[in-house]
Amino acid sequence: MKILLIHNKYKQPGGEDNVFESEGELLSKHGHFVERLVFENSTIRTFVDEYLSGLKAIYNPQSAWEFRDKIMHFNPDIIHVHNFVPLVSPAIFFVAKEFNIPIILTLHNYRLICPSATLVYKGKIYEQSIHSLFPVDAIMKGVYRNSKLQTAAVAIMVALHNLIGTWKNKVDFYITLSNFAKEKFRTSALAIPEERLVVKPNFVPDFGIGHSMRNDELLFIGRLVEEKGIQILLKAIKILQFNLTIIGDGPLRKLVTDAAKTNPNIHYLGFQDKASIANHLKKCKALIFPSIWYEGFPLTILEAFSTGTLVIASRLGAMAEIIQDRVNGLLFEAGNEIALANKIVEMDAEPEWAKHLAENARLSYLQHYTPEKNYGLLVRIYSKAMALKHQGQDDQFINQSMPALSHS
Repeated sequence: MKILLIHNKYKQPGGEDNVFESEGELLSKHGHFVERLVFENSTIRTFVDEYLSGLKAIYNPQSAWEFRDKIMHFNPDIIHVHNFVPLVSPAIFFVAKEFNIPIILTLHNYRLICPSATLVYKGKIYEQSIHSLFPVDAIMKGVYRNSKLQTAAVAIMVALHNLIGTWKNKVDFYITLSNFAKEKFRTSALAIPEERLVVKPNFVPDFGIGHSMRNDELLFIGRLVEEKGIQILLKAIKILQFNLTIIGDGPLRKLVTDAAKTNPNIHYLGFQDKASIANHLKKCKALIFPSIWYEGFPLTILEAFSTGTLVIASRLGAMAEIIQDRVNGLLFEAGNEIALANKIVEMDAEPEWAKHLAENARLSYLQHYTPEKNYGLLVRIYSKAMALKHQGQDDQFINQSMPALSHS
């Protein structure tokens, strides 16, 4: 199979970039011919660049030209888009239809139903845009990058293409990362036919089972931003006498370094490579994942699962789908440092029970989140999309064939 992968990379590398690379490598490993067309947000440097990128987000003729040229030279069987905002633009969906090539779009975030992409505004869940054809409130608040102009650019792009039927008619399948996300998109103002929404979670390589004798370290891995809930964790640790190691960087770095100066139990390591992260996961007592947004499908939780590490996470969105409370991990009320502290104490008081939960986490990884499991799901989606194009069958074909792709 010849597969063309499309992605607009972010200035700050993150989970979406990792998934784009990992899926490409996985497909190549299985003998498929994979080519990539990548656009870089790093080229947006000035205010003028930002203004122009906002205009290009609606329809970028340059990306359409590059995309058309790539198709003519590579002649792919299928096209898989990850991120297309802002430089790629929906222009590529029109070009793909010109060549009658099936096109898949992975919905890594919620940008098509809210310009914020996270459904968070000022530290709280924000859903006012989901059922709105044009999110005026989101624009007035400047929910995207705290900018009314940039929020408006995203909102106009989504609304215009909703009006002309791009989302309904130009994309063959949308991959959502969780059943939770699928439901958000299904009930939104986008009006995407339900049979075109399929669930395929993320995956991670197997880091290998962790040490049988764990240390007393609690671990946080992630960007130091408000929506990741680092401030909630710091408040919880202030209540407790537990060692906490923090890996990551971001705007809230000073908050973390100040906390580390005043609390000898807090150890800040900054950015670490994958080998170091794997090492810390294998020896820590538990991973704490206190995110206050719904998340896409956190790779960090899957990495912890692969090492047989207990995860304590917010009872919210994708996290509450990956983790079954008291079965393969622990969940607490999002944003509540007291609830988090209580879960940490509960885990510490019953080490054998906690070990059992961690073992179940490892089993969950093996059952759902390995590269091989994911490859099967991905190729099945591709095959169904190609069959639909080739045979000219209507959406009922997919409606009857696809439900098994969803998992719980």
